[in-house]
Amino acid sequence: MQYIPNIVFAIALILGIGYFIRNVKKLSRNIKLGKDVDVSDNKPQRWTNMAKIALGQTKMVVRPIAGLMHIIVYVGFIIINIEVLEIILDGLLGTHRIFAPLGAVYDFLIGSFEILALLVIVAVVVFWIRRNAIRLQRFIKPEMAGWPKNDANLILYIEVVLMLLFLTMNGADYQLQQLGAAHYEQAGAFPVSQYIAQLFDGLTISNLILIERTAWWLHILGILAFLNYLYYSKHLHILLAFPNTYYGKLKPQGEFDNVEAVTNEVKLMMDPSADPFAAADENQADPDKFGASDVLDLNWVQLLNAYTCTECGRCTSECPANQTGKLLSPRKIMMDTRDRLEEVGKNIDANKGEFVPDGKQLLDDYITREELWACTTCNACVEACPVSIDPLSIIVEMRRFLVMEQSAAPSDLNNMMGNLENNGAPWPFNQMDRLNWAQES
Repeated sequence: MQYIPNIVFAIALILGIGYFIRNVKKLSRNIKLGKDVDVSDNKPQRWTNMAKIALGQTKMVVRPIAGLMHIIVYVGFIIINIEVLEIILDGLLGTHRIFAPLGAVYDFLIGSFEILALLVIVAVVVFWIRRNAIRLQRFIKPEMAGWPKNDANLILYIEVVLMLLFLTMNGADYQLQQLGAAHYEQAGAFPVSQYIAQLFDGLTISNLILIERTAWWLHILGILAFLNYLYYSKHLHILLAFPNTYYGKLKPQGEFDNVEAVTNEVKLMMDPSADPFAAADENQADPDKFGASDVLDLNWVQLLNAYTCTECGRCTSECPANQTGKLLSPRKIMMDTRDRLEEVGKNIDANKGEFVPDGKQLLDDYITREELWACTTCNACVEACPVSIDPLSIIVEMRRFLVMEQSAAPSDLNNMMGNLENNGAPWPFNQMDRLNWAQES
């Protein structure tokens, strides 16, 4: 009978981690649906970017208040995992505070965990106030209605509950240590939970053990549940921020990717020695489609970007098109891409690993043409993103499809391209008159 709790814990751990691995496999499969792209260049710079941006949070602190609070929650999440490791070992081995023999080091760790837990609670409360009471503009945009808003709040509630369970567990443990209960030897420092322990004054040892064990079980089961909730939440960036910053764009912000087949054609046209009647190079494969109309036309880094989006709205708040009332929201571009990719993934699951055309696509069904053409390609969204997401690359690929596959550019843009072709400039003036302005006084 004494081993039943250990067996139950092992089963819960196996189920929790097993379901998490299943979600990771599905996530990996969906990302790999994207086209291949070579991002193996300049590895030292990529490792540096990951260390600075994902680990060092350098782009978060551009906005000091939100940045500082996020760092508190982030550090709390990382460090308290040490405490989770102890809980797992205790649950499997039937021990209690297995790291207690570390002595003063253990006291320091537990004390640090408690202070961080309190700071996390404070930060989460401030986050909730900013979202729901102050209602900052970037949190009340149209794309944040419904599930995105509920998801953000649910995460805040979960984090508060997990921290309170941790402190309650420690408070009951501290009280049991003071009463000399069996298996509750003096271990750890409790700078926060010692005040919670005062709420338990007068309770019997059996009741204290019930409180401590209940909080212990709810805390670890809550962490396992939250781990599996990540796949369905914007908090997936906890796992993906590191690879996303590693594979982030290294080129200058104003440099766009060109279609190789088009580049080669232009070079051929500009080569005076080229034979215009020569047979096409058989080794040069033309693309099946120019640009992108659906998620399967995007590359896997762009799909990784979509899953990494934190929905923080910094990109949208910096977007000049959005600021002037245009329909475009870079955050929505990423959320729509992720939603469509999830829909494609479910389609594949339902059809035994094959995608069956469903009559829908990213263009028009999720992202409108008005949104795409509102973009000024200024790269403000790319610069603002704290985890190196590039919404502009998706916008440009979808524009490329509209122009090169459907000839569906806005009339103003078609006029400009016609002028470039005929006059060598975007203005409707004869080439001979292009410099007349310079002679005017």
